[in-house]
Amino acid sequence: MHETGTHVDVAIVGSGFAGLGAAVRLRGAGREDFLVLEKGDTLGGTWRDNTYPGCACDVQSHLYSFSFAPNPEWTRTFARQPEIRAYLERVADRYGLRDRIRFGAEVTAARWAGKGWELELADGSRVHARALVWGTGALHEPSVPDIPGLDEFTGAVFHSAQWRHDHDLTGRRVAVIGTGASAIQFVPTIQPKVASLALFQRTAPWVLPKPDRPVPAALRRLYRAVPGVQKLQRALIYARNEALVSGFLKPRRMAVVERFARAYLHRVFADRPDLEAEVTPDFTIGCKRILMSNDYYPALKRPNVDVVTEKIVRITPNAVMTADGVEHEVDTIIFGTGFAVAAGVGHSVPITGRDGVRLADKGVVEGFLGTTIAGFPNLFVLTGPNTGLGHSSMVFMIESQLNYVLDALRVLDEHGAVALDTRRDRQDAYNAALQRRLDGSVWTAGGCASWYLDDDGRNRTLWPGYTFDFRRRTRKVRPSDHELLA
Repeated sequence: MHETGTHVDVAIVGSGFAGLGAAVRLRGAGREDFLVLEKGDTLGGTWRDNTYPGCACDVQSHLYSFSFAPNPEWTRTFARQPEIRAYLERVADRYGLRDRIRFGAEVTAARWAGKGWELELADGSRVHARALVWGTGALHEPSVPDIPGLDEFTGAVFHSAQWRHDHDLTGRRVAVIGTGASAIQFVPTIQPKVASLALFQRTAPWVLPKPDRPVPAALRRLYRAVPGVQKLQRALIYARNEALVSGFLKPRRMAVVERFARAYLHRVFADRPDLEAEVTPDFTIGCKRILMSNDYYPALKRPNVDVVTEKIVRITPNAVMTADGVEHEVDTIIFGTGFAVAAGVGHSVPITGRDGVRLADKGVVEGFLGTTIAGFPNLFVLTGPNTGLGHSSMVFMIESQLNYVLDALRVLDEHGAVALDTRRDRQDAYNAALQRRLDGSVWTAGGCASWYLDDDGRNRTLWPGYTFDFRRRTRKVRPSDHELLA
């Protein structure tokens, strides 16, 4: 490795839940030689980047937080973006992490250099680390469809994750393209102020009522005074969410949930059967992400909203043209089309492992327990392949992975090894078993197509089971799964 640049034992990329969690756990284990590299000028990850109107979490607040840093001050059952970001700021302060975060440090390349990782930064500097924790997450690269004529549009164009707060939507004619998790939150929020809103729907999502409500001040006081009460509440939420897993693995068990969703949809659109037909999904509930909202469906019934199900064929300078030949005149286009999840780690930033192999060149990226990747020693990917969830909190999964990372570092120290590299045969066997568990699940049965699947129809995104099983499997490193490099 080159001698120039900063040298640390562990480099962490990203300062969202994953990156901050890694920093807290390293410090708690007495490992002080680490550095967090954050390309932005503030911390927070996806909760810093996504500031669109109505932005909120769809996992209950008590569970969508670190187990080691409970927050008795949540004001709602499902926290909104400003509160979540403020929570992360407090975590950084509580554990004294700010002096360990280098802001404006965008990693442009990472290379295994024989005894550690060499990171190149956008400003030309380098960081050298024995271990690399990749904590950028999956939801940070906005996905914008390639629509002919988009570059000719004369109005404002932006993605929900890059919200133009300087662009006043009052009285605007707005096109919203996409009906994903962000769209169902910002559409009801902007609907009252715009002159017209054309919602271009490619696939209708399943939407359930959101059991969101304010947390009374008296209850927050109780959480502060008796922390065990909040801990119990977290446990109850966790258990209730885990009960949904069997339905995802056995699609026929989703029938009850689907009947409930259909009843909700029918109740809202009882006076608009034409619109009910347009927004009724044609796939088994759970195949795609289940969304929750109390105001999305009612917003679609407003006089200034038009749900368009015809395929978009072109963007003109002042309109969105659909396959039926209609030009929908608009002055603003907002994409609610999610993120480039399928690209995965190593595609936006080149990561080169042993023997000069680049992660992006591998095509499909598979991991071992979603955390390590064969051929990339001492690389630990948080929220890596097949760690995503459709029912519970990713923070729980991150904490499970951190158990694995800390134990891997312990194994390295105890054996006096330079690096730990996953055995490819163990990784292949693990992924074969994983895909067998996914076969027949709601995510693959009946021709289900979603962003969960790659181009080969394989689900490289979700964990096919209970999160407590993932926690059990990541509690300790089994040296036999890996090769220790001297």
